[in-house]
Amino acid sequence: MMNRTATSRLTLERRRVFLAAVWLLAAALIACAGTARAGNSAWDDIRSDLYGPDQTFQAAAGVIELEAPYRALDASTVPITVTAKIPQSAERYIRSLTLIVDENPAPIVGTFHFSPANGIASISTRVRVNAYTNIRAIAETNDGTLYMAAEYVKASGGCSAPASSDQELAMARMGKMKLRQLGDWRPNELSEVQFQVSHPNYSGFQQDQVSQLWIPAHYVRSIELSLGEREILRFDGDISISENPTFRFFVKPQGSEMLHAKVVDSEDEVFEQTWPVQLEPSS
Repeated sequence: MMNRTATSRLTLERRRVFLAAVWLLAAALIACAGTARAGNSAWDDIRSDLYGPDQTFQAAAGVIELEAPYRALDASTVPITVTAKIPQSAERYIRSLTLIVDENPAPIVGTFHFSPANGIASISTRVRVNAYTNIRAIAETNDGTLYMAAEYVKASGGCSAPASSDQELAMARMGKMKLRQLGDWRPNELSEVQFQVSHPNYSGFQQDQVSQLWIPAHYVRSIELSLGEREILRFDGDISISENPTFRFFVKPQGSEMLHAKVVDSEDEVFEQTWPVQLEPSS
């Protein structure tokens, strides 16, 4: 018969074995959760609907780079930057860039259309993120090849988050635009511009904070920007772009041209504005 000390040691040893088993099980569950997080069930459906189930994508390295915060501070305005790694030339250029948020109720944020007039097809904007998800940037070059980059983002509730201003004020400001030339612009040199249009971009999942009634979806459907006679950027969008859509992108001005913007929303309201381009002398 074992004495009390031996029994106690055996009990402690069994407890250690039990705790080790529990730890291993927990580790296995975490690993499974990680696998589920990286799972592509939503993406498989989106890919099939958008491109067909057999569409292949090339690695994005050397063509585009996607930047997104791992944990977003505000799920309704998650900053996204796509940096192009190839210049826009007549021989080879990125002609479109599609942003997708896998777990959003409307996962396709929108598509940006570029041309060689951009100089480089880099873009920065803000999107809504409704749940922990992969965000994807898919670039299509002028030969039809698709390149995909993806980043995982922790955010939730972005599609139902209340607007930053009350409905009456948002509607009163709707359609007002701002344009900023960033840095010095010179003829035929790469130049950066920031464009913003005031629009509530209601998702259809938000409530009026006063009446508590659901606000119908009302969002920017398209934005066309031209410099002189050249289209420099076109955006076809949906509810997943943040309110007051804002884009930073590049152009190559050729001279004293006018930059024109045309915005059309889901209610077929049209807003237009034109700005003269301010140029510095060529270096």
